[in-house]
Amino acid sequence: MVTIKQVSELAGVSSATVSRVINNTDTVKEKTRKQVVDAMEKLGYRHNVIAASLASNKTHTVGYVVPELHGSFFGTMMAGSEKVLRQANKHMFVVTGHSDEDLEKKEIEALLSRRCDALILHVEAVSDAYLVDLASQDVPMIIVNRYIEDIGEKCISLDNVLGGYLATHHLIQLGHKDIAYAAGALFKADGINRLTGHKKALQENGLSFQDSMMAEGSFQAFSGEECVDELMARKVHFTAIACANDEMASGAINALRKHGKRVPEDVSVIGFDNVDFASYLTPKLTTIDYPIREIGAMAAQWILNHAYGDGKMSIEHILAPQVIVRGTTAKLI
Repeated sequence: MVTIKQVSELAGVSSATVSRVINNTDTVKEKTRKQVVDAMEKLGYRHNVIAASLASNKTHTVGYVVPELHGSFFGTMMAGSEKVLRQANKHMFVVTGHSDEDLEKKEIEALLSRRCDALILHVEAVSDAYLVDLASQDVPMIIVNRYIEDIGEKCISLDNVLGGYLATHHLIQLGHKDIAYAAGALFKADGINRLTGHKKALQENGLSFQDSMMAEGSFQAFSGEECVDELMARKVHFTAIACANDEMASGAINALRKHGKRVPEDVSVIGFDNVDFASYLTPKLTTIDYPIREIGAMAAQWILNHAYGDGKMSIEHILAPQVIVRGTTAKLI
């Protein structure tokens, strides 16, 4: 096996310089870096990460748990994290928990057993108590899209109650009173919180929440279509519908058109998240902005701050949403 010493001798530099090149530090001149890289290629040198991690007690790997890989939300969030970590020469090890408590715990333990230096967790099924206990252990971890008061300094989330409130308040300001709601999965905190905000906006404006005006989906597009089908089958009257996320809103728009309804002339639709495709729908989707990529980046920066002592950026732990007005909502005539 080729050693760093052999590379340094061929390149005519010290072993420490070779190590700096391997770790991609900024302190090596480009000419020297090329000499080292050329020597490594000529000798067929491959860096032994396992040996290096045993020596430094760092694997430079961050474990990342998300519920699923489907949809644009998680991809955008992970892209924000990956960019920050890559620039710091760290790597992501991504696993999925599928909103299942046992699987989430199993995957977290698998990441720890692989000696990840830190964890970014978007988990929905494990209890607050489990996460509080995990946070007390000697592993830097940040929880995204969930707020736990006891470990609030290790959480980054959106104010989902406020977001749900703003979505429905926007519809009310446009004159709508008969407002349906397509809820996300209500075993998830963000599904519950967004619905709570919807109810709050109705109550503050003298409107009552009715179970018949709500259908529960799964945060996926097909479920938004199913929610509208269910509401139409009940023959309830609504001039607007607030959806728990943009995917469900896109499905809802398809279903409304299937039932002969025009958007926004007959029914106004508002989504939640402001994912990339929201501005490419026809009409463009009015939604609640969720800075997904920025949250992913902040989670990664938190890890750099606390696991590697590389603090470059301040972190907001609870972000405020805002309404993005586009073409799927209109004044009630």
